[in-house]
Amino acid sequence: MVRPYAVTGGRTGAGEQQFDLIAVVVSDLPDPALAPDAPEPPVGPEQARILGLCRGTPLSVAELAADLDLPVGVVRVLLGDLLAAGLIRVSRPVPPALLPDERILQEVLHGLRAL
Repeated sequence: MVRPYAVTGGRTGAGEQQFDLIAVVVSDLPDPALAPDAPEPPVGPEQARILGLCRGTPLSVAELAADLDLPVGVVRVLLGDLLAAGLIRVSRPVPPALLPDERILQEVLHGLRAL
C-alpha cells in the first residue's frame, strides 16, 4: 500500500486544471497489443493504469477513481500531469447556465405533440 501523498509527490492540486467528477477522460495512445513498436510514455504505475483504462474507452473522473481505488483528489493530480504531457483529452460537462431553459424545452415538446 502506497500513501496518497507519495503517489502525487506531495502535491494536492492538479495545477491550473479543474477536473469535475463527471468530466470524461480519454487517451488516444495506441494499444500496445496492436502497436508493439510504439514507445510507452514515461509515467508512473498509477498514470500507466489511467492510460490503460482510458485507452479508447472514455471514462469519467469518478469512474477512474473507483476503478483505481484511489481518492478523487489523487486522481485529479495524476490527470493534471497527464493532460500537461498531452497524453489524455478531457471533455468537460456543459455548465448549467449554458443549458437550454426547461420552459423552452416544454414548449417545443408541446409543439411537437400538436403536430
